[in-house]
Amino acid sequence: MANHVSALKRARQTVTRTEVNRANRSRVRTSLRALREALSKNDVKAAQEQYRETVSTLDKSVQKGVLHSNTVSRYKSRLNARLKTLATTGAPAAKSKKK
Repeated sequence: MANHVSALKRARQTVTRTEVNRANRSRVRTSLRALREALSKNDVKAAQEQYRETVSTLDKSVQKGVLHSNTVSRYKSRLNARLKTLATTGAPAAKSKKK
């Protein structure tokens, strides 16, 4: 345990920051999970609504420093591609697996 006043304060700040980051990360993961479930159920309307909410959550995560902007761009691009495929064909897009 820290002994200096400044080190004690830093320890308290770390605990608070960790809780905030954990909550933000959990919010992002929950939103992504809900969207992926809507996509897998072939429910276009629910998937489109959830996509809007998920994009908002992802963008907020960038502002809060939880995720990098390039990571969020990649997520949004892939999720939008799956949503478009579902909307046009009615079938879920197959996940591509790289070797």
